[in-house]
Amino acid sequence: MNNNSNRLLALDCLRGLTIAFMIIVNTPGSWSYIYSPLRHAKWHGCTPTDLVFPFFLFIVGVAMRFSFKQYNYEPAANLIKKVFWRTVTIFAFGLMLNAYPFIRQDWDWSSLRIMGVLQRIGLAYGLASIISLYIKDNKIWIPCSIILIGYWFILFLFGGNDPYGLNTNVVRTIDIALMGEKHLWLGNGVPFDPEGLLSTLPATVTVLIGYYVGILIQENENQSILVKSLVIHAAQIAAIGWIWGFFFPINKPLWTSSYVLYTAGIATFFLALFIFMIDIKNYRKPFWPLMIFGTNSIFVFIGSGIWVKTIINIKFKFNGEIISGYHYLYSSFFQPLAGNINGSLFFALSHVLAWWLILYWICLLYTSDAADE
Repeated sequence: MNNNSNRLLALDCLRGLTIAFMIIVNTPGSWSYIYSPLRHAKWHGCTPTDLVFPFFLFIVGVAMRFSFKQYNYEPAANLIKKVFWRTVTIFAFGLMLNAYPFIRQDWDWSSLRIMGVLQRIGLAYGLASIISLYIKDNKIWIPCSIILIGYWFILFLFGGNDPYGLNTNVVRTIDIALMGEKHLWLGNGVPFDPEGLLSTLPATVTVLIGYYVGILIQENENQSILVKSLVIHAAQIAAIGWIWGFFFPINKPLWTSSYVLYTAGIATFFLALFIFMIDIKNYRKPFWPLMIFGTNSIFVFIGSGIWVKTIINIKFKFNGEIISGYHYLYSSFFQPLAGNINGSLFFALSHVLAWWLILYWICLLYTSDAADE
């Protein structure tokens, strides 16, 4: 493989690690029994779980840089069209996942959540693509700075006495005004969407930082120099985010500017680590399971979401109670096997293994078909 291929291999490994961890944090056997690192921060702060989503967006940015190479990084009409339809498609998949299993009482869709993870990925990808195609590489930092500082000012100036609070932040105010309370996420006890419209702007910067890291990868042919450069950038970006957090709290639901920089710095470090292990040390075999996940991330995200929603809607009778298929699997096997919290973790790990086996089987089918041709 040439250097660029190896580096993309490292990116697949990072993507694979992220998707595997996503399954773990999204499918515990019981939400009442979770080890603390596998929980999101209650509001301000950042746990390992809060790294999953920004890692995805960061990876999108790095991959963008490589995919735009065939267009010479110019806003060609066919590329803009491709970006537009990919944005629409990803958003539509997210909306359909919210609607699944497509059953509403009396076909009332008035409470359908509009935003979501895929919707944010689609919008952030689309916005970052336009910015990166129309702004010179050495000027990318300018729109990033404007967005991050501007977002800070908007939240501070229009958030009242508690600008970064759950009930008073302007992100929630705008979402309620534009989409209505019934179309927002209710997981925090009040209508507030952690993938809101305004907070998609700083999320776009997460993608752009990934794009910038892609530039660094392409410009540095010497792998040792590249890794050192990435580690230095990672430390600087994360440090700025951490310091900024004393004034503008690190907060995933608000996707604060400090959170953008802090998590992007960590993502850059992890990518540097994979490049070091794969490119310099040539340790590829230990990481090939991650590559299986890394080449099929959207499929796993959508598939795992559909699976969970499906078994939640299937009911079983257990110990005299009617419970969901999800709870039945945990209560009838994993909980008796390993107890409450370890059973909950093993339940999640079993899903990681199951999805990996599905993807491995698909890869074998593709390999077999290619050999036959």
